[in-house]
Amino acid sequence: MGAVVAPAANADGRGGSEARGVQLAAERAAKKGIDWADCPADWAIAKPIQCGWVTVPLDYARPNGKQIKLAVDRIGNTGSKADRQGALIYNPGGPGGSGLRFPTRVTGKNPLWANTAKAYDFVGFDPRGVGHSAPISCIDPQEFVKAPKADPVPDSEADKRAQRKLAAEYADGCAERSGWMLPHMTTPNTARDLDVIRAALGEKKLNFLGVSYGTYIGAVYATLFPGHVRRMIVDSVVNPSREKIWYQANLDQDVAFQTRWNDWKAWVAKNDAVFHIGNTPEKVEQQWVKLRATAKKAPLGGVVGPAELISFFQGAPYYDSAWVPTAQTWSKYIAGDTQALVDAAAPDLSDTAGNISAENGNAVYTAVECADAKWPTSWRTWDRDNTRLHRDHPFMTWANAWMNLPCATWSSKQQTPLNVKSGKGLPPVLIVQSTRDAATPFEGAVELHKRLKGSRLIIEKDAGSHGVTGLVNPCINQRVDSYLLSGKVDSRDVTCTPHATPKP
Repeated sequence: MGAVVAPAANADGRGGSEARGVQLAAERAAKKGIDWADCPADWAIAKPIQCGWVTVPLDYARPNGKQIKLAVDRIGNTGSKADRQGALIYNPGGPGGSGLRFPTRVTGKNPLWANTAKAYDFVGFDPRGVGHSAPISCIDPQEFVKAPKADPVPDSEADKRAQRKLAAEYADGCAERSGWMLPHMTTPNTARDLDVIRAALGEKKLNFLGVSYGTYIGAVYATLFPGHVRRMIVDSVVNPSREKIWYQANLDQDVAFQTRWNDWKAWVAKNDAVFHIGNTPEKVEQQWVKLRATAKKAPLGGVVGPAELISFFQGAPYYDSAWVPTAQTWSKYIAGDTQALVDAAAPDLSDTAGNISAENGNAVYTAVECADAKWPTSWRTWDRDNTRLHRDHPFMTWANAWMNLPCATWSSKQQTPLNVKSGKGLPPVLIVQSTRDAATPFEGAVELHKRLKGSRLIIEKDAGSHGVTGLVNPCINQRVDSYLLSGKVDSRDVTCTPHATPKP
């Protein structure tokens, strides 16, 4: 399969031993290849998609030490042998997301990807710690889905103390259950894993599509291995600035979530004839406050309190595809059908079987963000910043704070984030971003664009769905196709009009 490329030096001049380690691991993987077979029955990935394993070092500074296995899957290109341009590897984000569903874009005949599928094998993988790839855990999965959880918005210092205790216990649980993996659960290691997967596939260079957190994996890969990149698309971009990873990035997210929540409320109000929730955004907000207060007093169906409501309703600011179903469910509740909301917002208690669970996803999210960067350890800092933000951005602020607070008491080593930048041989990277994205605010795309010389930015103006390349917008879809098929980018950045607003 001889597809090894010499290691690129770490852009910070650190990690020489890791650079040698990844070269060694890539050489081994290229020699060994991947034994493709039908996927295990319990993975629920049907033929003709095939699955296999790639072995990587737990610690690239010790390439002959402990090894872990990463789950990969693929479907061959749909065109002829002459059409084939290699493998396109995908990461959907997280941290904690599995990429194994990616080949189903071909079997499911997704028209947006038909042209690309002619030229590329579609390859997905579970990153280290995720799903089938040496999965990590921080708490008993049954405990994790137990509901209702405490209201994220604190009423008192006692509420804050209780949440702090939970966060510290969670951090301890991670160390207890998965301590051997935690120091190695970093984005640079996942980028190194990606290079070993590239070699195992027999590819001289990497074709990569990263969405959300996948954009940060891509940015770090482009920094560590600029000469190994053939085509790279990053969609809905994490701000790669060292000052943002990860504490400040989460605070920025709270502001952006509020902005998009306000967009959705305006849309709900505009469609009041359908939903009957409120005919002004203010009235819609009043209904939201009332709903949370009702659920706080007595959880709906015994399981849906304010925390579960936020988890369910945050789908609307995240994805336009959730606008209609979220409003319909809420509308039914207001009309007297509580069960519809309970069914939609209650945690999935069956979601604890096998490796891929909500608990595993949350564990990986926490482990990567805590390991990638140093976090404030003083509660005063967290309390000050989140109290201040909550005043004008109440939708997500405290919920997000508690989710990240385990990083304040994290027991294993926290790294200094990589200085993301262009290196020698990096081809043009295509960056795609909507201006009102809640999860990865627009400034992140601008920042990455500045750092990667020759990159091109496609802006979807006045839109805010997270994950733009999966939506129907010919202005974007045609450019994505053109880039992947020919490597062509526009001579300058492009601004596209938004995709269609959802219709109730």
